Amino acid sequence: MYLAAEMALPVNESEDLYFALLMKDAGCSSNASLMWRILGTDDLVGKRDALRMDWTRTGWESLQYALSHVKTGAPFLERVRGLFDVAVHQKRNARTLNQIRCERGSAIARRIGLSEGTASAIHCLNEHWNGMGQPQGLSGEKIPLLSRIMCVAQTAEIFYTAYGKNGPASALEMVRKRSGSWFDPEVAKAFCSIVVRPTMWSEMENAAQRVVDLAPQADILGTDESTLDNICIAFADVIDAKSPFTYRHSNGVADTAVTIARALSMNESEVTLIRRAALLHDIGKLGVSNAILDKPAKLTAEEWVIVKKHPQYSLEILQRIPSFHQLSEIAGSHHEKLDGSGYFRNLTSGQLSLSARILTVADIYDALSAKRPYRDALPLEQVLSIIQKDAPHALDADCVEALKSSATGQDMAGDLARLSKVVAGQRPSIENASKTLPGIALKYP
Repeated sequence: MYLAAEMALPVNESEDLYFALLMKDAGCSSNASLMWRILGTDDLVGKRDALRMDWTRTGWESLQYALSHVKTGAPFLERVRGLFDVAVHQKRNARTLNQIRCERGSAIARRIGLSEGTASAIHCLNEHWNGMGQPQGLSGEKIPLLSRIMCVAQTAEIFYTAYGKNGPASALEMVRKRSGSWFDPEVAKAFCSIVVRPTMWSEMENAAQRVVDLAPQADILGTDESTLDNICIAFADVIDAKSPFTYRHSNGVADTAVTIARALSMNESEVTLIRRAALLHDIGKLGVSNAILDKPAKLTAEEWVIVKKHPQYSLEILQRIPSFHQLSEIAGSHHEKLDGSGYFRNLTSGQLSLSARILTVADIYDALSAKRPYRDALPLEQVLSIIQKDAPHALDADCVEALKSSATGQDMAGDLARLSKVVAGQRPSIENASKTLPGIALKYP
């Protein structure tokens, strides 16, 4: 936003840039599984470290990256094959990863209701001035100006953060070095002008609050119920894209939770709250590596510790939104059990609302009904039998009975199909809940 001011962007373009910057990584979850398959190791670390290198070139830097990230810990021959594959397909892989990220990110921005200027800026984020970027290989002024600004800003931030006390100098050196190749020379020149200001880097230390202060005054999205639903649905897509084994999981849990809530005669405002909590309950899973989520074997004790943090992440993320405070408590409790055997807070029955109990049952139902890396989807009768064994000591008996009545009474599939249309607009309806509701990549029970 400093760059926008330095380059005297019109107000409407600055607003588009603001939202594009906040939403620029929304498509990253969509290529996480592919990144893990390419590297064979932690995709989160792989992505972080790849951001500092010039991935448009093949050389010593690329070799160093491959040696430190590809198939580390794998048997020798498997690692050699992995390194060879990465070397041969480096450009193709980079194009595919960027295409997935950019196309998905721009689509999510549109779904939320952001402007075409914002969506286009996200789509062209990784294009470079010299035409060597991705995914389209655009060059020069064919790249939207907002994308050119974002490319400088995000790369500078990476170097600033990575190099500690030397961060400001490292960021400046990098921008100067890549001016005319990665970066528009005019944007690079503007960056070199603003970094000498004493407030530039000091305000980076309190960036979260400064970003809030810089928010456009205009009500770009609106604050009606439909907008909130669109935001929840869009972020459910971001969450579910993290792993092929979680496709439609958040929507599936939401549909199941709504069905249970209505069977228990909850009022519509409570149903709406449960639906939104279900759509966002796994947002903390974005902080878990696909090396764990997609692992086709038993998790280690250390990996389970990481997995069990995701409800805490969900709670902390959603608590930051004032209107989502009540929702955050429900979402953050989706792995809690009545007997205190759940996680992450080991809550007991007296601490769990009916909404939280419903979400727990819906989440387990959806997880067991889905295919996993380590097993096929379970048949409906087996799913219900497993859930029934945990009631009433761990799972709420009324919620379980409402689920069973809906599922075994042949009403659930139709109810979920209708609810899916209400929640997701043009999304395909669910024709068979017990087969098509995929679950989270957790090993339950």
